[in-house]
Amino acid sequence: MIRIVLVEPSHPGNIGACARAMKNMALTELVLVRPKLYPHPDAVARASGADDVLARARVVATLRDAIEGCGFIAATTSRHRDQNFRIIDAREAAARLIREAAHSSVALLFGAERTGLTNEDLEVAHLLIRIPAHESYLSLNLAMAVQILAYELFCAGRTAASVESRAVPLASAADLALLYEHWAAVLEEVDFRDRTESGTHLMARLRRLLQRAEPDENEVNILRGFFSAVQKRRRPAGTRGS
Repeated sequence: MIRIVLVEPSHPGNIGACARAMKNMALTELVLVRPKLYPHPDAVARASGADDVLARARVVATLRDAIEGCGFIAATTSRHRDQNFRIIDAREAAARLIREAAHSSVALLFGAERTGLTNEDLEVAHLLIRIPAHESYLSLNLAMAVQILAYELFCAGRTAASVESRAVPLASAADLALLYEHWAAVLEEVDFRDRTESGTHLMARLRRLLQRAEPDENEVNILRGFFSAVQKRRRPAGTRGS
């Protein structure tokens, strides 16, 4: 299952147009994170017959709620990013999402019309997607972006000849969040800190490293077991081993 997630959409008409784009391409799961105006008559009017998609849409308070249960997460961006994100185009991304959807739920994130997704939002993504456009005007309407990705997903689903089996599912967003909390706690306990001038980017860099690695459930359990072992073995400062 592929889940379309709209984070803080401003215009209810765009929500309806996104629902129409989804129904055109056989996508049914829509989640709205803190929409400014919803429900709203403009959403129904712009849905143009995709009322069933709107009726099933869920409204949630946080992005974490929106991606709960998803094993793979992709996020859209219109800007170049220089912070170690993996960025691919819409067609390549669609093929990847179709493969992952055969094993677990997949979330595809879209940001607010004016601002897009924040860096904090992007931290949960395994990869970022850019839709190629002419450099003179790169900005796409939200519903247009959803339509393009939905079309690519539809085509990728039709042409996929086979899907490789995955013995162990990818770690869920919830599992990764617990891992990062555990990792941060261990770093604090052993006094391993960001030594750069700003001193604020260590965990963000570590998150992106692991997101690119795409660990499965077993690998996350191994890492958490290692962190637990470090915590158990660590002695208070000033003591000597036997």
